[in-house]
Amino acid sequence: MPTISARLPSEEKAELDDVAALLSEDRSTTIRKALAEGLETLRIRVAVERYQSGDVSAAEAARIADLSVAEWLDVARERNLTTQLTLSDLELDADTAAEL
Repeated sequence: MPTISARLPSEEKAELDDVAALLSEDRSTTIRKALAEGLETLRIRVAVERYQSGDVSAAEAARIADLSVAEWLDVARERNLTTQLTLSDLELDADTAAEL
């Protein structure tokens, strides 16, 4: 497993240590979990922004978010997302969903 180092302000290190203690974990495990959850959140945020602006279809948003199309549609429904997709975009999404 590769090693990565990062510089943190004292306040963030203290927060990291507090969370690690709450979870009864070492700092490295807590960092890995926080990074995984943070990356998942960031991927979904980018997918939401691009889908909402009409830049990507539901299938492409699902790929960006690293979700299945069904999971993405749940995210979109939960967030009441709307978009300005064209008929061809919707047909592509339907074709992609049919392949699953």
